[in-house]
Amino acid sequence: MNTLANNLTAVKTDKKINSELKTEFLKRYFRVVHGLFFVLLLIQFLPDRLTTDTYAPYGIWFAVGVEVITLIFSALIKKVESLNLFTDIVGFIYGLLIAWTLATAKFNLLKAALFPPPGKVFWQFVDDYDKILVNIQSSVGIILQGYLLALAVAIPLGLFLGWSARIGNAATYISKFLGAIPPIVYIPYGIALLPTFKSVSVFVIFLATFWPVLSGTMSGVMNVEKKTIDSAKVLNVGKFTMMFSVILPASLQQIFIGCNQGLTVSFVLLTSAEMIGAQSGLGYYIKNYSDFGDYTRTIVGLIVVGIVIVIISFIFNTIQKYLLRWKQ
Repeated sequence: MNTLANNLTAVKTDKKINSELKTEFLKRYFRVVHGLFFVLLLIQFLPDRLTTDTYAPYGIWFAVGVEVITLIFSALIKKVESLNLFTDIVGFIYGLLIAWTLATAKFNLLKAALFPPPGKVFWQFVDDYDKILVNIQSSVGIILQGYLLALAVAIPLGLFLGWSARIGNAATYISKFLGAIPPIVYIPYGIALLPTFKSVSVFVIFLATFWPVLSGTMSGVMNVEKKTIDSAKVLNVGKFTMMFSVILPASLQQIFIGCNQGLTVSFVLLTSAEMIGAQSGLGYYIKNYSDFGDYTRTIVGLIVVGIVIVIISFIFNTIQKYLLRWKQ
């Protein structure tokens, strides 16, 4: 009897485990986003209204690639909230591609010269792959140089200015005044004083980042809790240790607010600066081809700019979460 009861219990346990595995499998792999993928594939069989080549296979291969990545991430991502966020983003991409394909290649509702079908844009991306990589390298290089230089100057300076309440209050108003001036207006002076347009772009990014980071750092230092400073003084902590081991970690949240502001403004200003007089970079790529009426490449440039910004922002947010993990 005991053996029979144990066998029945084991069978029930196995059924329960199988049921849970089946439920987990359905939750991970049977989602609305996969239905949108099949809808995107099915509309490719509708007749094209455009007389020119729509390069539909490139759009199909892009969708298949995104779907493969989605399936891989569905297996790797453990947290349900993270998986939901990822699939929601992919679902938005599929929905956009469906609407874009229907409005261009299938029903020709938009002017073809201004709004090419998605397949043609993906084909152009593949065809211009080398040019795009060179321009990404140029833009990201300028961003990193100007941004990191601004951080290296603004954070230590903000720590020392913010440490003195009197100097910090005066410096706050000065930084607000100077930070309110758009850095792009300094481009004519930069062109007159600096040797290359690349150095002018680095200078503009430096100014775009410097003032918000300086303001954020001073604000963070001046708002550090008094009991934190008093506790450090009781332990006879030296000035250098106080500044970089106590004040800096306590100010990081405000510093990152300034860093985020500087990063956002930097991308906008860099693209604008590259459109004015650069000979390389993503802004130059967009401006150059839009002047010649090549809107397929213009859209490619816009998409690449968005992808680069998202990737850099993701890396920045990951670093921020790691450094602020003690606050969670």
